Amino acid sequence: MSSAPTADEIARDATWLAQAVDPSAGVARLIAMDRESYRAASFLDDRIMQSPVDAQLVSWTLIEEAITDDLRSDARWIFHIGHVGSTLISRLLGEIDGVLAIREPRLLRDLALMPAEIRQRYLTLVPRLMSRTFGEREIACVKATSFVSEIGAELVPPRGRVLFMHATPRNYVASILAGENSVRELHALASSRAARLRQRGMELDATSGDAALAAAAWGCEMTALEAASEKLKEHHVGWMDFDRALEDLPTALGEAVEIFGFEAAPERVREIAGGPLTSRYSKAVEYEYSAGLRRELIADATATHGRAIDDALAMLARAAEKSPLLARALTRSEEG
Repeated sequence: MSSAPTADEIARDATWLAQAVDPSAGVARLIAMDRESYRAASFLDDRIMQSPVDAQLVSWTLIEEAITDDLRSDARWIFHIGHVGSTLISRLLGEIDGVLAIREPRLLRDLALMPAEIRQRYLTLVPRLMSRTFGEREIACVKATSFVSEIGAELVPPRGRVLFMHATPRNYVASILAGENSVRELHALASSRAARLRQRGMELDATSGDAALAAAAWGCEMTALEAASEKLKEHHVGWMDFDRALEDLPTALGEAVEIFGFEAAPERVREIAGGPLTSRYSKAVEYEYSAGLRRELIADATATHGRAIDDALAMLARAAEKSPLLARALTRSEEG
């Protein structure tokens, strides 16, 4: 266990991840990391605390002293609707030389949950804080938790590069219904998603069952992406339908590389896209998982819950008649 870092040590590189922030106490939790620990971590939320880590609490004032205006702010950003392969794409991009993949630091969730009037003080530093790497030619690629999309446009600096990841509502709903854990998560987040939808002037009647609840989740997270994209029109923005990406992963990964401006030869991209990561469950790589298995699970859930899924999608279509943002999301899902 080391002592708390100095401002110079925080600013120097990505060794001290700003993992969490508590605005009521004005402190941040920093965790000591190296390239391999970033590469290994599926999530940088509190699950990382389950293993021995060097964690230090420091005042946010020290962070403000460290993260000065002259530091870079060129991190790339991945926002997504959840359960659409964002962890896999992040892991694949992290295999490219010169890319430091950073997955779901709790800090971003803390910011998204803060009142706006409190958030601004902390938000100001985030583009530079998340852009620290271990070398001048290395670039950070940050994958946020899904609901962080609500403040996505505030996180990305001018001319920033962003990838939005999604799936069709039918595939999304079926994928959620296919897993016990995802259904439990669906219920846990239902009230907060309903509140987020109301903030966008939308009400979705999701009382008829899990399929309707999953469709409402899709509507919430997709309209969050659409709202963010409206504010990022002057940025480098790309969209990826994960299931379409899986049909030709080398091409899809190459398009993500281009969006982010990474340097990777086509043959290296193909090698990564065909490598062992694509046969593992990206959130827990000790388990096998594949594109074929995802298709099977979606097909089975669609066969089992077909009528409920159809009704849930009809609910979205009706709601889209009153919500241009939701209508745009549905149109995008049809176009890919």
